[in-house]
Amino acid sequence: MNAYLIDANLKTVSAVEIAGLDDVKRLIGYDTVDSDEIDASGDRLFFDESCFLRDQTGKGRFKLDNLAPVAGKGVVTGSTGDAASLRGAAVQLAVLQQRITWL
Repeated sequence: MNAYLIDANLKTVSAVEIAGLDDVKRLIGYDTVDSDEIDASGDRLFFDESCFLRDQTGKGRFKLDNLAPVAGKGVVTGSTGDAASLRGAAVQLAVLQQRITWL
């Protein structure tokens, strides 16, 4: 399914293919992931729930819409009600890029 990897260090958003939550964890680089719903479509932003507790040396940050800032990497994908039931992202890449602020 389609998803988007947000890399605050490189300040890039790229399309990726994932099969499930294990791929999301692999892309973020940690098993401790949390997520927030980003809009009514069911799309969610996954991020390392300890992103601000880990070493911050050289780590970029980003903010998506009015959500709390995230350090490091995030993944946007769709869901069907909860974070465990993933599907392809509804948001288009160009639209997502406009919703991100690099900090």
